[in-house]
Amino acid sequence: MRHILVTGAGGQLGTELQRCAWPEGWRVTALDVADLDLRDTAAIERMVASRPWAAVINGAAYTAVDKAETDVVTAWEVNAMAPAAFAQGCAEVGIPLVQVSTDYVFAGDKAGAWEINDPVAPLGVYGASKLGGELAVRTSGARHAIVRTAWVVSAHGSNFVKTMLRVAEGRDRLTVVDDQRGSPTSAADLAQALMTIAVRLADDADAPTGTFHFSNAGDISWADFAVEIFRQSAQRGGPSAEVTRIPSSDYPTPARRPANSLLSHDAIHDAYGITPRDWREALSNILDELIGAEQ
Repeated sequence: MRHILVTGAGGQLGTELQRCAWPEGWRVTALDVADLDLRDTAAIERMVASRPWAAVINGAAYTAVDKAETDVVTAWEVNAMAPAAFAQGCAEVGIPLVQVSTDYVFAGDKAGAWEINDPVAPLGVYGASKLGGELAVRTSGARHAIVRTAWVVSAHGSNFVKTMLRVAEGRDRLTVVDDQRGSPTSAADLAQALMTIAVRLADDADAPTGTFHFSNAGDISWADFAVEIFRQSAQRGGPSAEVTRIPSSDYPTPARRPANSLLSHDAIHDAYGITPRDWREALSNILDELIGAEQ
């Protein structure tokens, strides 16, 4: 039996990693905050050393982007020091680490998709702390894959899809930002990609390491996303609303968001043969689970 340690059990990604069809002989041990305090680096290292894990996937993070602007220490503890502890523990016992990161490490000011080696320049505490985690993993000596993602959605937890559906139940018109672009990421699709990478790293000492990007395919704004959510929801008899497009300046937030969150998939395709599917198809699967099949 090959055991893999997964963090963030109760989150979108952790939920989907537990739902994945892992290869025969693999078993997932998924931990949440009640099982492992990610602010306790000594506890993290003890957990990594507690059994002969085949690999670790650290999918947990402090993701409250706006709150991080004032809760700086906690954000850095969870997003930077915890990955450092996982990486050190993995290096000491000789197992690979898959670390999940974010588009927020970029400034968002580029035209076109971000490549893995583009300059990083986070706009706020969340992005800076996640970049700190990347640097800790990258310099730890552990065999690793850092996978940046963006706009994660699913049928679980809190995310843009569920928020749009909930708000539309009580309103017939919504305002949505139209000048931030990216591509949604199905947590289920991301989990499949991470599973592929983790199994390969565990089974093949020559498997590619380094930094990769994963999101679903497409180039849209948040407003475009909302329009398609409501279109597909209406086809299923679910809630729908008209979308009014607004600039980010009309919806100020404590933390600045990248204007461009598009991620290039070239590296993950070349290294692992992973080709993300279109975001509309992924959204359809999520809505099938939330609302039901098209009527």
